[in-house]
This record gives sequence, C-alpha cells and structure tokens, in this order.
Amino acid sequence: MKGDTGVAAAETGRTKPSSEDGRAAPSRPPRGSEVDLAARIAALEQARAVAEAANQAKTRFLMGLSHEIRTPLNAIHGYAQLLERGAALSPAEAGRIIRRSSEHLADLVEGLLDISRIESGVLKLNRETVALRALLEQVAAMFRIEAGNKGLDFNYKPAANLPTWVLADERRLRQVLINLLSNAIKYTPAGSVTLSVRYRSMVAEFEVADTGIGIAPEDAERIFQPFDRGGGRAAGVAPGIGLGLALSRMLAHVMGGDISVKAAPGGGSIFVLKLLLPQPNAQPEAEAQGLPIGYEGRPRTILAIDDDPGQLALWQELLRPIGFNLFVAGSGGAGLSLAELGKPDVVLLDVSMPGLSGWDVARRLRERFGRNLVILMVSGNASELVGAVGDGLHDGFVLKPVDQQQLFAMLRRHLGLVWRHEAAAAAPIASQMLPAAAKAYLIELARLARTGRVRDLSASLAQLAAAVPQAAALVARLTTVLDDYDLATFQKLLAEQQADGAPEGPEGDPIS
Repeated sequence: MKGDTGVAAAETGRTKPSSEDGRAAPSRPPRGSEVDLAARIAALEQARAVAEAANQAKTRFLMGLSHEIRTPLNAIHGYAQLLERGAALSPAEAGRIIRRSSEHLADLVEGLLDISRIESGVLKLNRETVALRALLEQVAAMFRIEAGNKGLDFNYKPAANLPTWVLADERRLRQVLINLLSNAIKYTPAGSVTLSVRYRSMVAEFEVADTGIGIAPEDAERIFQPFDRGGGRAAGVAPGIGLGLALSRMLAHVMGGDISVKAAPGGGSIFVLKLLLPQPNAQPEAEAQGLPIGYEGRPRTILAIDDDPGQLALWQELLRPIGFNLFVAGSGGAGLSLAELGKPDVVLLDVSMPGLSGWDVARRLRERFGRNLVILMVSGNASELVGAVGDGLHDGFVLKPVDQQQLFAMLRRHLGLVWRHEAAAAAPIASQMLPAAAKAYLIELARLARTGRVRDLSASLAQLAAAVPQAAALVARLTTVLDDYDLATFQKLLAEQQADGAPEGPEGDPIS
C-alpha cells in the first residue's frame, strides 16, 4: 500500500507537504510578481475604459459639431443664393441673418481654440476698466428677448452696491455669463431664469438660477467635462457641442475664480460664478457711443495688405469714409513697395498670403521703418497669432470677421486719436410734440418692448410711420436701435418721448 501511495503521489505530483502532526500545511501566499501582474491588468482595464469613454465623447462631439456648423452654413448659403438671384427680400434683413450666422461659426471656432489655448497655457487675459453695470444691463437685455421668445420670465437682480467700474477682461467675463444664461434658457422648458449679482470685498458673485429640468447629483461635475452635451439632464441631450460649461469653468479658473452648481433633478439649477473684480483707482472718462464718423488732427495713412479682394473692399468701406488715407495691396511684394511710397502710419497685414507671408512682410517692414510703424496682423485663425505674441514684429492683431468696435479702439489707442461721433447718433433724440393719433401707437410700442416681441415692434413702427408722418424722426431712431436688438435703449427713448414730448391735442396741449 505504501508503494501504491508513492506511485500515486509521483504520478499526480500534487501531494501537499504535511506538518509533523499529519495536518496539511497552509497554502503559500501569492508572490509579489503575481500581485504586480494583477495590479497592471486592473490599471490597463481602467485605462481602456477611460479611453473608450473619451472616444465616445469625441464621436458625440464631432456629430454635434457637424450639426452646429451646418445650420449657420445653410443659412449663409441659402440667403447668398437668394441675393444672387435677385429675390424679393430685404438686403438689410438678409445681411443681418448672414452676419449672425457667420458670428455663430466664428464663436464655434473660437470656443475650440480657447480650450486649446488654456490647456497649452498660452491664453492671455486683458486687465481693463469695464463698465460692469452697463455690461450686465446689455447681457440682461439680450437674454430677456431670448427668454421671452421661449415664453419664459427673465429676472435681473443687481445688488445696490454693485460698482459702476471694475478691472477685468470684459470679453471673457461676457463670454462666461452668456454661456451660463444660454444654458439656463436652453434647459428650462417653462418658468423663469434669474440673474442675481452680489458684490462684497471686491468679490463679485453672479448667480444664474432656473426652474428647468435640473441635474442629477452624480452629474454635477461631469457636465463641466469637454464634449459633454448634457446627457445627464432629465430631458435628454440638447443641441450644441458641449464646450460651454467646460470652457466657462476653465476661463473662470484662469481669471482667478470658480463656477459651482447646486441642483436636483426636476428642481431647477443654480450656477454660481465667483470672481475677484477690484475697482479701479480712477474713474475713466465717458466715451461717446457708436462708430466714429471722423477724427481730430492731421489725416493718417493706413496700408492694407491682403490677397483677398473682399477683405480689401471691407477695409475701404470702413476706413476711407472716416478720413483715413488708405492704400491697398494684394500681395506682400506690392505692399512693401507701397509702404516705401505712402509712408503709412499703420499697416493692416494679413498673415496667410501666397509668396511672402505676413510674417515675412512684417519682418521687412520692421527692419525698414523700425518701431515707429504700427503693424496690426490680421487673420481668421487665432492660433496663427498666439505663438508670435511678444516677438516685436507686430503691435497687435485683428481677428476675422472684424469687430468694428475693437478695430477702432485699437486705432485710437495706437495712434492717439480723438474720434468724432455723429451728434444725432450719440445723443438721445430731442423730444417732439406729436399729434394725439400717436398716443395709441406709443403705448403699444412700450407694451411690445416690455415683452421683447421684436417682429411685432417692427410692424408697429411701420404703422406709426404711416399714420403719423410727424413721427418720422422718432421712428427712424427707434428702428436703428431695434436693428441692434437694444431694447433697453428702445424703452428709454419711448419713456423720454412720453415724459417730455407727450402727444398734443387739437389745440396743441399735451394729452395726459
């Protein structure tokens, strides 16, 4: 039997060592290499899951981006074809639609570039004096219209101690506020959206509260991830590419603040933006509003170099009517020759051109004219400009499509200009006595302005112009303001007219 046992043990090779008392010895613990292998397998599984999630997010992002790009492109393409065919439509209305669509495309591209700049650490902030109260009034007026079109109530509640002026990057502050308010309206099917602003110890707190669909607690952080399009929201995914909240929080961090959210499913959401916004030591002088019609002092010369004839035509339309001597060139070589002849004060220089690039031309201009020549680089791709910041070849850059206000602000700063503005455009309309027939129209316009019904306002203005010829000047001013969607100014003009220029009765007495 012992022999048989020995043979069986030899054949199986699985006999366990025994202790002296005959009990089986305990099994040995796993070796260190086996533990390391298990940990590596677990880490690889986790990395694979993260990679798959990122890949799915990017796929969703590309699908959303395709949709977001096609919508404005279809509008631009469609209206361009209608204009080419001479269709019976208002050129001003077609131009507004094309402009808004192109601005939407530019915003999409800028959002992508901003995230890239932040992640690579090259985003730079401006520290400028910002009219905080005016900025918030403009943003509130814009979203009051958008909320009204969706049947929502919009409330704006500024603190009484809110400063008039603060130091901030106005463009980035406006961008974050617009993202938060746009999201609130997007995810609120009914009810209200409220913007509350508080200020204490140089810290501004912007609270955007809505009565919308809410956010599940487990999604409170996920919605700030790039490419997330609100999939955790109770009502499903909304249109968009999922960059708004991610970019907003990134910008808030860059500005030294933060964004937090308090929400519950079905109970609405509250987003809170906190930023350090100190007040400037000195109050800035009030600037005239609107685009300039000229400037004081000697005529200045500008050279525009661009291989795009359309862009050169735009420079001519913008700059020649307000008194600049303008030379244009379609290539870098021609631009260098004109610079020798014209001795410009400023060069608007396109970056991407065949042959000599904008940077090549800038280098030669700087060598020839030194720092006395102001060189402003122009490009539709901001990434072409970021890497050259501080290289001394240029004094600033202008992004396409051109923001006219920013362009004129740059020219004023670099050339020390004092702009002249049209008095009628800069100052409120002088109140005039209108006949009694105007009273009903003014009341109706005030009612429509409070509800933000822009299309109805246009129709009512046309009716006032037809029924009361004496109101032509008022109608023209109100139409201009309405075209800019500036309902705050629209209501102010109406209030001034009704207070100081009430419609008069048959004997010329104002009607109460």
